[in-house]
Amino acid sequence: MTRRKLTADEIDLWQEVVKKAERLHPGAHSSVPALSLPKPKPMKQPIPRIEGFEFGSRARQKPFKHDLKPAVTDRLFSAPVQMDKKAFTRMKRGKLRPEGKLDLHGMRVDSAHPALTRFILSAQASGKRLVLVVTGKGKDRDEPGPIPTPRGVLRHQVPQWLALSPLAQAVLQITPAHISHGGTGAYYVYLRRTR
Repeated sequence: MTRRKLTADEIDLWQEVVKKAERLHPGAHSSVPALSLPKPKPMKQPIPRIEGFEFGSRARQKPFKHDLKPAVTDRLFSAPVQMDKKAFTRMKRGKLRPEGKLDLHGMRVDSAHPALTRFILSAQASGKRLVLVVTGKGKDRDEPGPIPTPRGVLRHQVPQWLALSPLAQAVLQITPAHISHGGTGAYYVYLRRTR
């Protein structure tokens, strides 16, 4: 807690008390010690006005908010449901069992994309409806650097690949898997029926 400064009236009152008080050691001080007065407050000088200029006239009204790209899982959760809602809720809860599984752990982008294309198209041709694509969560980069890189390249690429041709015609719904099937490191892919 900081001490407050004494006002001029309080200093004058103290000086009067000191003059009337008896000294314990009469030879120690021959004069009354001077107490410093508080510093006077600086006077605010008015800002000079310039004709035709108004302070803050060119400032932006509202600061721009950064429009960051939402996470992959947020985009998939906010996507509209294309399949049967009852089956969708059962799938999200992990109650539906995937009929096929593709594990992309350890693969690079150039080998994972053709493997995903082959797997999805062959699963649709064989009449499967629900398949599981395991991408993994990805590992942290050793050197973060000034430019942020998303964690898990395949985790971010797989939903984009599934939305592009030739896989877009085969895929009805994509959603992150239940924790029992891999959680955010895997995707449920619900396929369309072949006609």
